[in-house]
Amino acid sequence: MVSERNLSKNVCIIGAGPSGLVAARELRKEGHNVVVFEQNHEVGGQWLYQPKVEHEDPLGSSNVLKVHSSIYASLRLTSPREIMGFTDFPFVVKKGRDPRRFPGHKELLLYLQDFCEYFGLREMIRFNTTVEYVGMLDYPEFGKDLRWIVKSKEKEAEERVEEVFDAVVVATGHYSQPRLPSIKGMDAWRRKQMHSHIYRVPEPFRNEVVVVVGNSLSGQDIGMELVDVAKEIHLSAKSLDVSEGLSKVISKHQNLHLHPQIDSLHEDGRVLFVDGTSIVADTIIYCTGYSYSFPFLDTKGMVIVDDDRVGPLYEHTFPPSLAPSLSFVGIPRKLIGFPFFESQAKWIAQLLSGKRTLPSWDEMMQSIKEFYRSREVDGIPKHNTHDLANFEVKLSKLLKNQ
Repeated sequence: MVSERNLSKNVCIIGAGPSGLVAARELRKEGHNVVVFEQNHEVGGQWLYQPKVEHEDPLGSSNVLKVHSSIYASLRLTSPREIMGFTDFPFVVKKGRDPRRFPGHKELLLYLQDFCEYFGLREMIRFNTTVEYVGMLDYPEFGKDLRWIVKSKEKEAEERVEEVFDAVVVATGHYSQPRLPSIKGMDAWRRKQMHSHIYRVPEPFRNEVVVVVGNSLSGQDIGMELVDVAKEIHLSAKSLDVSEGLSKVISKHQNLHLHPQIDSLHEDGRVLFVDGTSIVADTIIYCTGYSYSFPFLDTKGMVIVDDDRVGPLYEHTFPPSLAPSLSFVGIPRKLIGFPFFESQAKWIAQLLSGKRTLPSWDEMMQSIKEFYRSREVDGIPKHNTHDLANFEVKLSKLLKNQ
């Protein structure tokens, strides 16, 4: 549905990574007043490489992480630059920069900084400012505009700042809070355990026996990077049916071994695998993914994270009971992110200005239930709810709402 109304709202965006930056641009384009809160000193979000991880909890057990980025020094893009940019600001090769089609992570940070400068977004951003609380000013009533209390704290400030906004856009990413497996003996194992969230370079593992848990892209990357420094690398995977490429790499390196899942860990350093084999390791690196976490957000239970399903969210963006004043950009995974974030941002901006309207609460909830049911029928676990393999379908749906 389309309306001719043009309402200007005061909008808070949490996060100045790719999704937060494009949301800021689209919201301002629609005439909204925008403030972006960014806990770091620069834009980029996940793409702002943080080499110093010494003071971070190795397993990320705390809800309050000191390090946001999970990028390691050698990381390169797995998608070509042609499909990585926003629709009207292509990710082109620039003189004196990384010219590769699959460039290193620094090149994408430079792209985001260029995007920020070109569209004049920096003036909207409060750097070094952490959002500690977001909650409703009044309990929501049907037909009544909802407003939000946002409490934030600048790094050097002594006191928190409390403000009221008409809308909040959560754009905090989902590659920071480690997701860990549950392994018997994990708490009693006295040697080094860490999540890949704080892995940066291979040198600290020189001459060690290292177990890498997880056969994802990062698990394979880190495992192969360690072959030149570690004494032994043991990759533990759910399935031993690995790609031909990984199989060839394993056959070329005598110190790189493939194992099934871990059965248990033992105090003497032994790692026992489910096939009965075991090794004595110095370090275990868990490349087991990340969880959604919004410790600042108080919705009175209207939005919850249940086994990595954030919901209920209509089209992974709006909680029906709080829409459109609360929205999320960047929740979906396993897609071409930037154009998707851009579509979400345009949709949110136009809904808040009154140019578009959402379906009824009943219709949105019905759509969510049908989506959940389709995932169950396809045998997709709950914690993979937001992994979108059918990216083209979802993007076309969002574009129809613009």
